[in-house]
Amino acid sequence: MPPPGGGRMGRGFLTEEEKQNRPKVTGALLKRIFSYLSPYWKQLTLVLICLAVSSVFSIFPSILTGRLIDEGLIGRNLSALIRYILLSFGLTVGSSLLGVGETYLNTWIAQHISYDMRNQMFRHLQRMSQRFFTSNNQGDIITRMTSDISGVESIITGTFTSILSNLITLVVAVVAMFQKNWVLALVGMVVVPLFTLPTRMAGKTRWKLASEAQACNDEINGILNEKLSVSGQLLVKLFGREQAEAQRYEEAAGRMVRLNIRERMAGRWFFVVLSTLTTIGPMLLYLVGGILMMNYDASLTVGDITVLVALLGRMYGPVNSLLNIQVDWIRSMAMFTRIFEYFDMPVEIADRENPVTLPDNTPGEVRFDHVAFSYEKDRTILRDINFTLKSGDCIAIVGPSGSGKSTIVNLIPRLWDVGGGAVYFDGHDVRDVSLESLRSHIGVVTQETYLFNGTIRDNLLYARPDATEAELQSACEKANIWDFITRQPQGLDTLVGNRGLKLSGGEKQRISIARVLLKDPALLIFDEATSSLDSISESLIQKAIDPLINERTSILIAHRLSTILAADEILVVRDGEIVERGQHKDLVHAGGTYQELYETQFMRET
Repeated sequence: MPPPGGGRMGRGFLTEEEKQNRPKVTGALLKRIFSYLSPYWKQLTLVLICLAVSSVFSIFPSILTGRLIDEGLIGRNLSALIRYILLSFGLTVGSSLLGVGETYLNTWIAQHISYDMRNQMFRHLQRMSQRFFTSNNQGDIITRMTSDISGVESIITGTFTSILSNLITLVVAVVAMFQKNWVLALVGMVVVPLFTLPTRMAGKTRWKLASEAQACNDEINGILNEKLSVSGQLLVKLFGREQAEAQRYEEAAGRMVRLNIRERMAGRWFFVVLSTLTTIGPMLLYLVGGILMMNYDASLTVGDITVLVALLGRMYGPVNSLLNIQVDWIRSMAMFTRIFEYFDMPVEIADRENPVTLPDNTPGEVRFDHVAFSYEKDRTILRDINFTLKSGDCIAIVGPSGSGKSTIVNLIPRLWDVGGGAVYFDGHDVRDVSLESLRSHIGVVTQETYLFNGTIRDNLLYARPDATEAELQSACEKANIWDFITRQPQGLDTLVGNRGLKLSGGEKQRISIARVLLKDPALLIFDEATSSLDSISESLIQKAIDPLINERTSILIAHRLSTILAADEILVVRDGEIVERGQHKDLVHAGGTYQELYETQFMRET
């Protein structure tokens, strides 16, 4: 019998975190889990049939071994010998073929359930508000979409089927043993724990050592990631810490060596004990069987004893696996619970029943009516914001960093919802307008430009997939980026790289402006579109923006004086409130926040 477990022995134990976060298994949770299985009940039924028949078939060759020995070999009956060999071979092949069918069906079911859950999760996440994405770790979100749902596949193809298969195999083996000889069957029941208990004891030891080794490995990886990066290595050199860091790494690597040696030796001693017990078990059955056969039970044959030894060997795997049912079950339930936690997160910003759909020629008028907003209950961001932007006009919003400028414009397309008051778009409370209709009429050029990994054409068409070549060119010309595109060998099909890293900040921003123009929105919002750019790039973008604000309704969060001068009204925001409003000539000598900004920031342009 091969030693079980191998490198997977630690799998049978829960971590401290898993013990603390053990999910509460309720009828509602189980019902919800099986709701994903119910559409595939026909395939599941076939899987159960395949499992049952395959498990029985896999046991029968061990049972036929007794007849093969007694009738074929000892009885010197060649036809019986051939018959039982062929029957055993046929059952083995049949079991294997059924196993292939069961694996295919199981994989098919798991993949389709995973497909259903991924689609459901992606659609749900697409509807979540900005609060969700700013409050949750991106890695955790991706993990739910990938690892957790992939784990569901392994639960279906592994945990559930393993439990069923092992139960059937164990029951058939036990019944067959007691049919042969109840005394030897009881001896076998006593011997089985001799296999399983050392496995769990050694497994627990290796699990503890492996956990310590993993923690040590994480520490080593942290040292490597920090100290061998460009910035980390520069810091080490500037502070003369080379020797200290080398010593720190040496100590961590030494701990890893010692832990690895202890883990390997713990496993080695285990296999010594297990191999000894593996020999003792069959020997004990042969001893007791021999005594019975010679002195008490003349009907007991050599073949029967051989069958019982073979069945004992077949019992170890299922018993050892079933001992881990609780661990596998808890982990399975925990995985489903984590996924359902995301499914159950409420959609904070959603369409109301029978929402308003804006007409295609909507003028894009905006009105803020006593608007208040907080990201958190105890931290107010905006207080009593009131202003009206008429169709065709331009408003500039200025103020110190962190004063709430971007928050104001984010309330218009409902990236967030107001905490008090209301935002109106063309006379409708934005909460009454369908999100699709509202956002189709609003174009936003953000401070941090994001381009998808693809071509310039791909990124432009994201705004309007049916745009013609002429429309693409027109939008790029208005955004002052067409000349750059024509100079590229691939033109519009030039690859921009991940997040547009192959382009400069100014080039990315102008492509972003062209993308918004292709959308042809009623309202244009520029959220500090020229910040953090060099003067040449800023000038090119400004040349693109200036004519646009004269053509359509627009809001500018600006730090450039020429842009502010072109606005019909300037709103000065400080600490979440509009503290001043008017035109440049009225505000520049008013002695307030605007004059302070002008003298410290805008005067640098003149």
